[in-house]
Amino acid sequence: MSFLNFKKNSDWLDNIALVSQLGFTMVGCILFCLAIGYFLDKWLGMRGLFTIIFTLLGVIGGGVTVFRQIARVVDLKDKSSSGKTGKDGQ
Repeated sequence: MSFLNFKKNSDWLDNIALVSQLGFTMVGCILFCLAIGYFLDKWLGMRGLFTIIFTLLGVIGGGVTVFRQIARVVDLKDKSSSGKTGKDGQ
């Protein structure tokens, strides 16, 4: 089972972990804001106004969070690849 050789497949496994983390982050933000909107609607007697507003806020907030996570990973990869060059950057 060469599939289970974690040292050999570390890049592939890191990418799978990142994609699943991004998915869970997005879904978590949307569901959290959806629940807030639903309970506000129920508490204030509205007909879905806060549910729509908070769901949209969850999508926007999740998108921003996912963007920051991707930017951090890309920045780390850029720094690690530039760190492998010589002292004067060549």
